[in-house]
Amino acid sequence: MSTIEALYMFDENNTPLLEHVFNGRPPSSSTILPLYLAHPAPRPSLVFLPNTNPPTLLYSVIQDQLLFLCPCASDTEPLQVLEFLHRLGDVLEDFLGPPLLANKIEANYDVVAQLLNEMVDGGVISCTEPNALRDMVDAPNFMKSLLGGVGLPSSTPSSLAPSATPFSLASRPSPRLGPTSATPTTSPVPWRRANVRHTSNEMYVDIVETLAVTMSPSGRPLAAIANGTIAFTAKVSGIPDLMLQLGCPGGILNTVSLPVFHPCVRLNRWKEQPGELSFVPPDGQFVLAGYEADLLGPTALDAFSSTAKSIPKLNIPATVSVHPSLGPAGSDFEVRLQLNPRFTGKTPSPHPSSANVKGGIGRNAGFSGTGTTAAPAIEQMIVHIPLPASVKNVSDLRVVRGTGDATYAPGDREIRWAVSSREISLLMSQDRGGGVGATATLRGTVIGQDDESSDALDGPVAFSTSTYDYDDASYQAPSGFAKDHTSPADADAKRIKLNKVLMPSCATVSFSVKGWLPSGIKVESLNLNQQRSKGLGSGVTPYKGVKYLCVSRKGVESRC
Repeated sequence: MSTIEALYMFDENNTPLLEHVFNGRPPSSSTILPLYLAHPAPRPSLVFLPNTNPPTLLYSVIQDQLLFLCPCASDTEPLQVLEFLHRLGDVLEDFLGPPLLANKIEANYDVVAQLLNEMVDGGVISCTEPNALRDMVDAPNFMKSLLGGVGLPSSTPSSLAPSATPFSLASRPSPRLGPTSATPTTSPVPWRRANVRHTSNEMYVDIVETLAVTMSPSGRPLAAIANGTIAFTAKVSGIPDLMLQLGCPGGILNTVSLPVFHPCVRLNRWKEQPGELSFVPPDGQFVLAGYEADLLGPTALDAFSSTAKSIPKLNIPATVSVHPSLGPAGSDFEVRLQLNPRFTGKTPSPHPSSANVKGGIGRNAGFSGTGTTAAPAIEQMIVHIPLPASVKNVSDLRVVRGTGDATYAPGDREIRWAVSSREISLLMSQDRGGGVGATATLRGTVIGQDDESSDALDGPVAFSTSTYDYDDASYQAPSGFAKDHTSPADADAKRIKLNKVLMPSCATVSFSVKGWLPSGIKVESLNLNQQRSKGLGSGVTPYKGVKYLCVSRKGVESRC
């Protein structure tokens, strides 16, 4: 069986924070770290170290600038160890609070040590569920530490508390602020805490999809993938049994691919009825499921080789196009941002199910902004325009149509064009109709080497106003050089060709849309099975809410 020998933790300055040995005699952290840093960046998650005795496999994960290293001298399952390191980071965030900082680890060494002992038993991974760990390890609490520090009863002993003697009151059993071990209880569900109680019973579903689209120079989509995550928040007493129904216009099987589920999901129910998630949730926030959706469909490859009429179309919030080599010298470029009129944030007509879905779910109003399920709106949008390394500066950078703030500093590798939500609403209001949408245009001029240099072959060429007659008899060309009879047309063509290497070759768009998902997946219902649930109480109906969010971080890319 594969075992984990040790865990080493370092801060952002590679200073050791923690060294915990589970099994065997692994190399120390002072030996492992230089060997890990010797590999050039970007360093892989799995590194083989042949110079140690015995040779060691080193697994690494970086979370919140903290480095986790795990050496293993025997054959192990790589994905199992890497998944353990990721879950360890999530558990530490759950107990200590996000983000993970070095001072949090240093101030709670006792809690971290207890968690490591419960998660790994003799090098074998045993328990990684945060809910189950909370039944075994007390989370740090400021009030408990404060009361224990001044000698008052607390859930943890204090060095300042009076020592127990036969003649002192301290020998009597004192009440504890935390959970007592006198009546140990275990939950029948491994991933859920025991004796869960909530005054307000609530359930929330948050579906977030990240959009990645690649467009050809002609505007034809080459790839369009949406990666979705279903985050669930359960604040329900007892042990609830839930049923979440997902729907999609094209069918769940035709839309969702490569699904992954939390261990609480009953897989047989999903296989029998695709789209139905039956589960007993952990207490609090967790990721219920993840999936991938191909927006072009399975017939996209066949459409690329057929006529233009069958080109797949995408209904995405915004697209961008780059037009290089403009102007008489070919040193100008233009970037056009096209906004979809569907995402104006205005409700076209009332619809009975625009704000709510089956099961009484309606939570999109909780978003800050105007985006809703019936009228999604684009939030702040940023266009990134990468530039070649030979570009020294961009002059006359301006927004000739529309609005926004375009910024560039000499030496930067990209132009950043930001358009706020207010400016997007202004552009949308200027739309004349017809379903075309609003357009914003950015123009600029690239500069390569200094114009004063005669060797400036990769930048716009500057000509002097003086003229020379090379046919004059008084002029004699230097030895080894021939007379240059380049015509103005040839010079312009050469100048355009040299400036072509300075042009941007692509542009990307970043944005977020509330109330809309590219895949079209919707939550149709979220029901609680009263018969199979325990401890909730009769007549209690939990509040249910749902949110949809689409995020594109440089996800929509247009090439030229």
